[in-house]
Amino acid sequence: MSARKLAMITFRVLQLVFLALVVVGVLFDPGFPWWSVFLPLVLAYALITVVNRWNGGAPDAPGRSPEPVEVAPPVTGRWSALNSPADRTPSHGVHAYGQTFAIDLVAEPEPGARPGFRALWPLARRPRDFPAFGAPILAVADGTVVRADDGQRDHLSRTSLPALLYLMLVEGSVRELAGVRRIVGNHLVLEAADGTYALYAHVQRGSFTVREGDRVRAGQVLARCGNTGNSTEPHVHFQLMDGPDPDTARGVPFTWTGIGVPRNGEVFDVPEPVPASPE
Repeated sequence: MSARKLAMITFRVLQLVFLALVVVGVLFDPGFPWWSVFLPLVLAYALITVVNRWNGGAPDAPGRSPEPVEVAPPVTGRWSALNSPADRTPSHGVHAYGQTFAIDLVAEPEPGARPGFRALWPLARRPRDFPAFGAPILAVADGTVVRADDGQRDHLSRTSLPALLYLMLVEGSVRELAGVRRIVGNHLVLEAADGTYALYAHVQRGSFTVREGDRVRAGQVLARCGNTGNSTEPHVHFQLMDGPDPDTARGVPFTWTGIGVPRNGEVFDVPEPVPASPE
């Protein structure tokens, strides 16, 4: 087990210890000072901060190549970008889970097709109300499927203020404690020939067309876009990493052939890939 994997496990254990101390403090009179309850939480975040720096979590870590890896786009059709590394890194606010250069994509087939955020009502929407739901997700390079994790249900959207607060204050914390699988939801990891690993997160349950160990070609359909894990609405979460385990991997910068890296809010079109000639 790597030092970073051990640190992530310790991080979650310390969080559980903090919650246990809170419960004990509420139900009983334990006799320890109130401030000591927060020590496990302080240690947890101090540990993860140190490990991120020591293990090269920052984009300027020694030995990291600043050159992006060129791959094909993971989708076809008309999409727009959210949380793009073209605007900031880490794009999702943290280096954890290999997300330094991650990007989110939402389908924009035509104006108004994608339901917008609402303050109060409707509280949540069904996944099928969003045009991204069920859209094919494509292999960005020739490679081998090293992870194909299915089984988590596609949940309702979190696109109202109450639902978003629930995600941030309750659901997100529970998923963090449960581990990376509950954060990325159903997911697939593709190992490319150059040694980089492409992660596709929040995949639709039951949509996988490949299994672990399968060899795939660039442009091949791997699965379909869903709304599993720590997700507000159906979207494609894509990132490149230097290892297959998001718990221990570091993010790798990418660029998509013919597109580059779209900025936040940028709408772009990806044509259907040309099928490879049979060998």
